[in-house]
Amino acid sequence: MVTLFQALNLILNVVWFIMIAQIILSWLINFQVLNIRQPTVAQIWFGLNRLLDPVYTPIRRFLPQTPGLDLAPLVAFIVLIIAQRALINNAGFFYGY
Repeated sequence: MVTLFQALNLILNVVWFIMIAQIILSWLINFQVLNIRQPTVAQIWFGLNRLLDPVYTPIRRFLPQTPGLDLAPLVAFIVLIIAQRALINNAGFFYGY
């Protein structure tokens, strides 16, 4: 059971870092610090979007459409933090205490 806890924790941490990278990259692109016409930036941007689109798409169905503002990453980030806290708070279940 400890291995399951560690695997779930690792997966949530990896998703957290991917989301942080995508959020920071979106800010840099929107503030024109980076340009998606650069091949490396475009590859990273489209790769991160492909990874996170399955997470954001169901959330976007329930959120109201706000032109120019995508709230799906914020909601997904909050849900991810809640899932991490719930996993850590129930760590005793995995360790058998």
